[in-house]
Amino acid sequence: MAHWKGERIVSYSPVDGALIGTVRGADRAEYDAAVACAQEAFHVWRTWPAPKRGEVLRQFGEELRKHKADLGKLVSYEMGKSYQEGLGEVQEMIDICDFAVGLSRQLHGLTMHSERPEHRMYEQWHPVGLVGIISAFNFPVAVWSWNTALAWVCGDVCLWKPSEKTPLCSIACQRIIAQVFARNGVPEGVSVIVNGGREVGEWMSHDARIPLVSATGSTRMGKAVGASVGERLGRALLELGGNNAIIISDKADLDMSLIGCVFGAVGTAGQRCTSTRRLIIHDKVYEAFKQKLVKAYGQLRIGDPLDEKNHVGPLIDTAAVALYQRALDAAKAQGAHIAVEGGVMTGAGYESGCYVTPAIVEATPDMPIVQEETFAPILYLLRYSGDIHEAIAIQNNVKQGLSSAIMTLDLREAERFLSAAGSDCGIANVNIGTSGAEIGGAFGGEKETGGGRESGSDAWKAYMRRQTNTINYGAKLPLAQGITFDL
Repeated sequence: MAHWKGERIVSYSPVDGALIGTVRGADRAEYDAAVACAQEAFHVWRTWPAPKRGEVLRQFGEELRKHKADLGKLVSYEMGKSYQEGLGEVQEMIDICDFAVGLSRQLHGLTMHSERPEHRMYEQWHPVGLVGIISAFNFPVAVWSWNTALAWVCGDVCLWKPSEKTPLCSIACQRIIAQVFARNGVPEGVSVIVNGGREVGEWMSHDARIPLVSATGSTRMGKAVGASVGERLGRALLELGGNNAIIISDKADLDMSLIGCVFGAVGTAGQRCTSTRRLIIHDKVYEAFKQKLVKAYGQLRIGDPLDEKNHVGPLIDTAAVALYQRALDAAKAQGAHIAVEGGVMTGAGYESGCYVTPAIVEATPDMPIVQEETFAPILYLLRYSGDIHEAIAIQNNVKQGLSSAIMTLDLREAERFLSAAGSDCGIANVNIGTSGAEIGGAFGGEKETGGGRESGSDAWKAYMRRQTNTINYGAKLPLAQGITFDL
């Protein structure tokens, strides 16, 4: 990509501040050429039998297994998450490839009985065409694979705009899939990367040649993408912000709950869309559970994420650190009590300026800062004293609706939480935390999370167009609803 004419994108590691490499983004002419190439490839790729496309995905999964350690290390170094989480992200890629292989023989439609004699009806699903993918820095490879694996097996082609904060991860993925495609004679353009800044996402959002744009990122970004795609009557699949909560009931197993709460809050340094931001704790166990949290936070090891002894790595960049500091300042100004002090870490090993201390803040649900999503390891503790209905109301009283959880050993509380009168989030868990979604289930949320669904279940339908077919195998042409039209 060094010959491209667009802006120069520089990748620095938040681990040590070192320059990893530079790439060149595309200008508008090169972007248009990439879209045209993908369109041409679609005309061929959509004619391949779905099981044959699935075989290509199977081979991609095998290549990912071979490169899991190296790609996981690159994810860790360029993004800053722990090496174990980097490996886990590549494993998600492998898992979605396995899912897509099975799906390639299960792109089912329904059959329906016709009201007209000697007629039959059925529906089938066809590829939608070119899928645009805008991904975020926090999962620089997995979210792309969630989209591409399903889109490819459905017969679509993909154009990927990765985060400008993690461009080298995207190039590594493209190198791996390019080898698989070359061995199988897949036409050039089935997988296209266009690195660049915000303008590339705007080109994609306004481009009528891209019928579906899948965007992962902030709610602010998603609103802009949704408005632009909607204006041209395209489709937008949005995976946006989360302000995720765990309810700690007075009937919870507190020791088991602690694991999910701590990992949910500090995993990936609080930079997951499913990170735990709020704990809604019953008065009866509030002090006891707070002490467990404070003790656990005191044992966290913060440092180089490639060192597997460390629990927490850096934030993505110093701009993220500034947002973290502003959120803590706002919490204090709004009257919150800091139970575990945060701060920027300095000294040997922290020269990048991106390492911060995970903080615990005692707050109230109505504080403005609690209503926001801060992409950093800040955990808000909120009290409730009534029944499960009060806790659910506190949880639901935010604009975001991605992931949620309850810790309880009470069957009635658990079932109430999962009922229509319970959590209003796309993901609702019992006795596990808010992060760590599995490939088999559809991933996504409601309200300002955007309403999109990726990964498992029937999320594949988002990447296809539905067609209803009626076939007349008789000698007459009766009309529907008993209408007569005699000539």
